[in-house]
Amino acid sequence: MIAATVVPMEAAAQDGEAFLGTIVLAAPAGPDPDGEILGIPDLADDVINISSAGIALSNPADLSELFVAEPTIAVGSSIPMSQKVYVNGIEENNLAISIDGARQNNKIFHHNTTTLIDPALLKVVRIDPGVAPADAGPGALGGALAYETKDAADLRGAGDTFGGRYKFEFDTNGNIVSNSLTLYGMQGGWDYLAFLKYADGNPRKDGDGVEIVGSGTGVFSGLAKLAYQSDTGSRIELSFEQVEDDEARPYRANIGQIIGGRPVPPTRPYEMTRTNVALTYTETAPDGLWDPRIQIAYSGTDLFIDESDLSTAQTVEGVTESISGVFSNRFDLGWGSINAGVDFFSDTAETDYVYLPNSAWNEAAKEKLRNFGVFAQARLEPTVDTRLSFGARADFQEFTGVDGSTQSASGVSGNVSGEWDVTDRFTVSAGYAHVWGGIELAENFIMNPAWSYADSGIESVTAQNYYVAAAYDFGNWIVDGKIFGTDINNARAASYSGGPELTTDLQSRGYEVGFGYGWNGGFLRVGFASIDTELDGRTADSYTGNYLTMPMGDFLTVQAAHEFNNGVLVGGDAQIAFDYDDTYDYDTGGQGPTLPGYTVVNIFTEYTPPQMQNLTFRAEVNNLFDETYASRATYGQEFVGEVVPLNEPGRSIRLSAEIAF
Repeated sequence: MIAATVVPMEAAAQDGEAFLGTIVLAAPAGPDPDGEILGIPDLADDVINISSAGIALSNPADLSELFVAEPTIAVGSSIPMSQKVYVNGIEENNLAISIDGARQNNKIFHHNTTTLIDPALLKVVRIDPGVAPADAGPGALGGALAYETKDAADLRGAGDTFGGRYKFEFDTNGNIVSNSLTLYGMQGGWDYLAFLKYADGNPRKDGDGVEIVGSGTGVFSGLAKLAYQSDTGSRIELSFEQVEDDEARPYRANIGQIIGGRPVPPTRPYEMTRTNVALTYTETAPDGLWDPRIQIAYSGTDLFIDESDLSTAQTVEGVTESISGVFSNRFDLGWGSINAGVDFFSDTAETDYVYLPNSAWNEAAKEKLRNFGVFAQARLEPTVDTRLSFGARADFQEFTGVDGSTQSASGVSGNVSGEWDVTDRFTVSAGYAHVWGGIELAENFIMNPAWSYADSGIESVTAQNYYVAAAYDFGNWIVDGKIFGTDINNARAASYSGGPELTTDLQSRGYEVGFGYGWNGGFLRVGFASIDTELDGRTADSYTGNYLTMPMGDFLTVQAAHEFNNGVLVGGDAQIAFDYDDTYDYDTGGQGPTLPGYTVVNIFTEYTPPQMQNLTFRAEVNNLFDETYASRATYGQEFVGEVVPLNEPGRSIRLSAEIAF
């Protein structure tokens, strides 16, 4: 959906940019005085804001459930630690990804997820598909994806100085048990939050009752925040967030099995830890000319694969890290604002391979990349019925290869987008962005210490993005549509044996249509998207598309919910992927097999006793009809007879209880 997915519209408007190209998923900030669910329109106020209905409504356990209502967003793999997100067909490593404003450098291993995150931590997820503002950060080749975690203010009730929440959850498919505890409070100018969650379970089964290899649950996540806010509104906040996954996973974590090839065990131990630390200064009561954001942050992902007890007798560790910072100030012009500033990052990617029978085969490699950027983004309202956003950034880079050689590069990016209310019911918008991404780090697990960068150096990657959108409001109804496209040129496609300088060109084209209907206490929204992707001028395949794209096709999503006056909330969603035959046979270079379609339906009911508003019970049935399928964005489905893709879980019943105190 387009306008229908701005949740709530005010959340995007705070940044002065609530254009039709933006998707905002948000969790409720606390009790709603009108007793409404977030995202359900308040017809009494004549507000039609049909949306994804918020993070809390879908109660996501992983990224696939987080984006369940968005037809242009696909998530591959059924195991969270190997899930990859695709926006408009573009893999997330081509987006500027941030957590609490901190840049993420997670190009860790092509069989793993790039951003392991627990949706239970999240308050808001904002996505700028394709056209992203200059202040979203460098490298926004296919747009931007920003995760924001919860604060104490999002959870505490009015006047409370201390509180907490405990949640218990049980899933029948895999007997998964999850416990989480949140404590938060405020005293004087100080506020704090502490969150811990642990989930443990057995391997899950698909719709045919077959065990999904390596699908056990062993996840720990935590979040800690401490902030001080002065009487004048100056706020400084320190946040620490970490997610750990420690379980036996498929030998290649996003693949069920490779048929043939060298013999390997079905699973191996993966230990993955992603950490995010950010120190941020802001003004909560800016005076118009002084509205700064100053941040210094660290993010890192450590993946250790220990095969010392297996026949392969090896260990390998890969680490990606980023130290980043930003200093910006938003100048209020009365009829808009300009946000200008500088940012930087220093990224590293390294690997350490140990072959236990013979140390002569041991290898270690490391690449480094530094970037300094200058940016400005204007967000203006020239008239009461128009919104305009435009900006530019210049980036300056220094790259160091595994051989110690260095390379410098620089470039300029620009964007423009606008929205016009043709009438009080009909709105159109469009946007365009040219992005200079510069040099990209290689995935650390394919780095070769013998690489030489002397031939021509690493080419700079660039991108062109556009969209045209429209929405019509019929009162209780809304209809919207969008066409979009992305071209990424010279995306780095290094390989261990092929060298560090290989590149691939990527093209994505698509359109999206949707409609929604809202009534007092409920909503219905339907979205359809069609996405075609190409690599080097031919149909995309998942092997060449590592870190770039996948074969996509056509998707239909449906979501509905209704809240009764007795504390009962019911709802559900459906995702339909249609058969897709525009695939590529990597072995022959010709037409590939048809990817089968599937239909998945999930339903839930939630109850908050009127006499105990602090207690919530929820029951879900996921994959109601026990469909056997692999998500369209899961690796290897076009390699029939060569790759066994990871199927999604079959029918499961998930029960939860949460109490606030």
